[in-house]
Amino acid sequence: MNLLPVLEPVKVESCCAPAGAPALGAEEAKQKALVFKALADPNRLRLLSIVKAEASGESCVCDLTGPLDLGQPTVSHHLKILVDAGLLHREKRGTWAYYSLVPGALEQTAGLIATL
Repeated sequence: MNLLPVLEPVKVESCCAPAGAPALGAEEAKQKALVFKALADPNRLRLLSIVKAEASGESCVCDLTGPLDLGQPTVSHHLKILVDAGLLHREKRGTWAYYSLVPGALEQTAGLIATL
């Protein structure tokens, strides 16, 4: 004789209807995260500020090492991240690289949170 009760399978019901498709797709989230990661470093923020403040609208990499008190390879690494994030444009002239803001990039960046 079996004294253990027989258990019925439990039905799981969702508490609410699925919300549908996410408002932010995977690729768009990846692109936004790239920008946020680029901005999450104080040295990169300073680089953007220096390039933006330049009267000519561009800065040579040789002029960016002094204000940050960093070596050229480190500054170049930070600049590459800003270029990859679409915030800076790089133009090679001879042995030097010149950086300028991508037109509209800062305005687009300011609106990233609002579009979530």
